[in-house]
Amino acid sequence: MDVFVQLKEVVPQYLDGVRFIVNDQCSGREAWEIILATAMIVVILGWLREELFLHELSIFERTKLSLFRTIRNLPIIGRKIQEELDKTKASIAKDMFPLPPGVFYNTTLPDNGLSDDKLLTLIEEKYKSLETIDWQGGRLSGAVYNCGKHHDELMAKVYGMFVGDNLLHPDVFPGTRKMEAEVVAMCCDFFNGGSSACGTMTSGGTESILMACKAYRERAYKLGIKNPEILAPRSAHAGFPKAAKYFKMRYIEVPMDPETKLVNVRAMRKKISKNTCMLVVSAPSFPYGVVEQVEEIAELGTRYNIPVHVDACMGGFIIPFAKRAGLDLPRVDFSIDGVTSISADAHKYGLAPKGSSLVLYKNTEYRLGQFYVNTDWCGGIYASPAVGGTRSGAIIATCWATMMSVGVDGYMENAVKIIQTRAYIEEQVREIPGLFVYGKPDVNILSIGSKCFDIYRLGSALTKAGWHMFTVQYPSGVNFVVTKMHTGPGIADAFLSSLKDCTSEIMKDPKAKAEGIAAVYGMAESIPDRSMVEEFVQGYLEAYYSTKT
Repeated sequence: MDVFVQLKEVVPQYLDGVRFIVNDQCSGREAWEIILATAMIVVILGWLREELFLHELSIFERTKLSLFRTIRNLPIIGRKIQEELDKTKASIAKDMFPLPPGVFYNTTLPDNGLSDDKLLTLIEEKYKSLETIDWQGGRLSGAVYNCGKHHDELMAKVYGMFVGDNLLHPDVFPGTRKMEAEVVAMCCDFFNGGSSACGTMTSGGTESILMACKAYRERAYKLGIKNPEILAPRSAHAGFPKAAKYFKMRYIEVPMDPETKLVNVRAMRKKISKNTCMLVVSAPSFPYGVVEQVEEIAELGTRYNIPVHVDACMGGFIIPFAKRAGLDLPRVDFSIDGVTSISADAHKYGLAPKGSSLVLYKNTEYRLGQFYVNTDWCGGIYASPAVGGTRSGAIIATCWATMMSVGVDGYMENAVKIIQTRAYIEEQVREIPGLFVYGKPDVNILSIGSKCFDIYRLGSALTKAGWHMFTVQYPSGVNFVVTKMHTGPGIADAFLSSLKDCTSEIMKDPKAKAEGIAAVYGMAESIPDRSMVEEFVQGYLEAYYSTKT
């Protein structure tokens, strides 16, 4: 009590001292001077707040970036750097999109339309024949998740039945509208959403993520948050910073544990602010295949009244069914208090043709923020549930048909086989000298690193051996996504055999420098000025659309 009494006596004295100093400084000054000085102080403090606390990059990172950009603008050095960048961009185009001798781009319409036979022959001989990776034989990491030839033929028939349907006009195509509603309802069911859960279909995982971010931005605006922030793990999908860029939100990354590759929940809690409009958690994360702490982050969401989005694009059609089959996996669904939305890709482990994903919400109040409505357009009232206006009914129909064809038993069998295959590959990789596996993968993905050699050399070696791998960075690794195709007889062993052979060859000279695209990856990871990396990635995108040989 004595302390409080002393404070009561001392604090007014200090306040009087401050008042005296302020009055003394203002004495003899005109009103306009005081007003102008106050305004300048407010502006300076606002600028400092923006620079110190709200900027995407730290002061150290910005200083380093500014230094490298200054060096790059020096006449001789800048010209040399640009020459090297141009060479790198040219090598990317050459390495990524080569054409066989005698094959050229067609850049004009034919004078007369081709007959069916000629068209199919042209497609088979000049386009389909360009594929060199035996993806149907399982020599591809992720990317294709189909059920096999019979299912593809069935989906081709279903697609043909609905090829003209346009879901911008659901009243004209009630059948496909019913199918979409049923797809959403079935997914809400196996994610334990109860009667209140809802959602929409989208064209893919990125759009699903964008729509969740847009919905939570609108919620934030209604709550008076003018600068909404997305708080996400370092390993979160690139769709989240993409959404922040598109929707003028701030994207804040949360560090991972360097060993487990799980998000640091304590760090996430510390980064929560009055502007945080959503928390993100992955199930599993794409780079490392670990299911992050959904329940712990959902608890944060509940405590601070912040929506929590579970990105289950990679695991949404595996984890619920693997759990139903008796495998020990964490919960990632709406039964967890605090989880408010989930994204899941039906065109991945849902085994549907490409172009179908879902974003699900705990209730319709969250989903409303996703919708776009324009009541004042001269063409009439316009509304769309997601980014697309016109949407293909054929894609929706094939998704619905796939889910009905596979069923619970099919998804359970697929989930168990994929997890078992991943576990088998992981066990074998951990025994290969020179390699290690990042973290402790839970579901369908594992990332491989090395402390002995440049791991990107392994990616290039596997490509030469006929395998297509993903790459990850910070830290560098090669990423293998196990799909249904890899569960076939001998495919996992064939991959492991190539992996062992390539690693053994590299280990003969582990310090050798990487060449070709492997060198590009290594260089990209080490360049502090990310605008330079962005420039040659833009070169890749330009090369994608180039018709020059």
